[in-house]
Amino acid sequence: MALVGGAGSVGVHGWGEMKSLTTQVITGRWFVVFASFLIMAAAGATYMFGLYSGEIKTTLGYDQTTLNLLSFFKDFGSNVGVLSGLINELTPPWVVLAIGAILNFFGYFMIWLSVTKRIAKPQVWQMCLYICIGANSQSFANTGSLVTCVKNFPESRGAVLGILKGYVGLSGAIITQLYSAIYYDDAKALILFIGWLPAAISFAFLRTIRYMKPVRRPNELKVFYNFLYISLGLAGFLLVMIIVEKKVNFTQSEYGVSAAMVLFLLFLPLAIVSIEEYKIWQSKRLALVDPSPVKIVTEVEKVNPNEATNGNNNSVSVSAVSNDTKWWQNVLSPPERGEDYTILQALFSVDMLILFITCICGVGGTLTAIDNLGQIGTSLRYPKKSTSTFVSLVSIWNYLGRVFSGFVSEHFLKKYKFPRPLMLTLTLLLSCVGHLLIAFDVPNGLYAASVIIGFCFGAQWPLLFAIISELFGLKYYATLYNFGSVASPLGLYVLNVRMTGHLYDKEAKKQLAALGLERREGQELNCIGVNCFKLSFIIITAATFFGAIVSLILVSRTRMFYKGDIYKRFRDAATVAEAEMGVVENGSKAEKDAKHVVPTQK
Repeated sequence: MALVGGAGSVGVHGWGEMKSLTTQVITGRWFVVFASFLIMAAAGATYMFGLYSGEIKTTLGYDQTTLNLLSFFKDFGSNVGVLSGLINELTPPWVVLAIGAILNFFGYFMIWLSVTKRIAKPQVWQMCLYICIGANSQSFANTGSLVTCVKNFPESRGAVLGILKGYVGLSGAIITQLYSAIYYDDAKALILFIGWLPAAISFAFLRTIRYMKPVRRPNELKVFYNFLYISLGLAGFLLVMIIVEKKVNFTQSEYGVSAAMVLFLLFLPLAIVSIEEYKIWQSKRLALVDPSPVKIVTEVEKVNPNEATNGNNNSVSVSAVSNDTKWWQNVLSPPERGEDYTILQALFSVDMLILFITCICGVGGTLTAIDNLGQIGTSLRYPKKSTSTFVSLVSIWNYLGRVFSGFVSEHFLKKYKFPRPLMLTLTLLLSCVGHLLIAFDVPNGLYAASVIIGFCFGAQWPLLFAIISELFGLKYYATLYNFGSVASPLGLYVLNVRMTGHLYDKEAKKQLAALGLERREGQELNCIGVNCFKLSFIIITAATFFGAIVSLILVSRTRMFYKGDIYKRFRDAATVAEAEMGVVENGSKAEKDAKHVVPTQK
């Protein structure tokens, strides 16, 4: 017994305990969330195009039309991530993250080589290819980490999507602070920085990001709220720094202090992760000492297979049938909502078509406003300094929209059975207000429009991705999640490139003609006055309102589904996982006891 006691004391107070706890922390589900925060915080390089686009334009001698073409391919690459989803269906998440890291480094490194003239001046199509490849890496980072977290925490998916998408929204401001501390004001170095930093973070957590069996914890949502409070603190600090930096000229060392604070707030969630994993580690040790609660869970689990066999548990039985369906089978005969659809079943469903049309109108309209903020401000005669203020407002409120829609929709869904599609409808109606403020040039209305449009643009993404996961299941979520993103470049192309740009140029030529002037070849075309964007944003308002009406059809179709218990099947799966853990822990305890049994003398 003395030997057993000695070993026990080492296990409780010695190096063995510390090693065990450290292993628990870095292999636990919560550490996967923390790693995803860091990956997402560096995954928004596409939002920083405005900071280095001038360097590309000047160095390579591009005109504005060519630069806009690069911008389109950037948006196209960042939003078309179906390939990353398909790869994720066939491989573990670390493969997706590794491919994304390689694409990110290659794309931006080639742009950096071109801008610094270390290679021959590339053709325009080559630059479009480079920026498309670099931007496409964002979809790989999203798929590898965000989809994994949603599957690991299926009952808190709204909160997961909200906070992770929130970090993406803040990533531009985060990277700017870090870049200013390291490279100061070297815009060419910024291109290199956004090439190696996201790639390095993804490689650092390749083995961390992985699927784990969901195990129910009573305080799960509360932990995500704690993460939310830290991210709000980070957003608040970044907003203050943006305001201060507009008023005061910082030295590189002062940027270093700011960057150190950003890093502290980025790593602060690790304290919450350690606390939660310590609780789990402690509960496992208590289970080994007193395994009786584990036995109770195991007995409950023994009943569940019989229930499923007798047909009492519809969700389990239907899911089993769904899982056996091949991707080409029953395309037009999908399972019940909430079960695992195949990819084709989801893509050919009416619900997906409604979501797609809604997001072409909603996301396309808000993204058109964001991409044209600079020209809108100039045409409505706002001071040049205000343009950066509009961009900063959009960035911060984009973040707030993402976390608000994620957490609030989760709260209303669980407490009041408030359907997420209705929350999406309300978001589209609110964005109409922002578009009308621009169309009719309300005095100082562009400030309010920046807030509203930034908020609504951010809010739509977590709602869209949560609805897809709830209606079509999580089995092929990686692909369906990326298919939902395709609506963004489609809407942007129709509403921005084909409509807004055309009407702007038409009005600008009319103004030139009124002055008796003619546009020369290659001359910049500018438009001043409310009519430059008035008709465009009236049309965008109408399109967004149409999207809101279409989304009401989805609200009506899914009303009974959201009134039910949509997370029941995930709680059943979590119960099974808890029981399996209990059996393993109980077995290990029995083995340990058997080792220390003293044989009786004959």
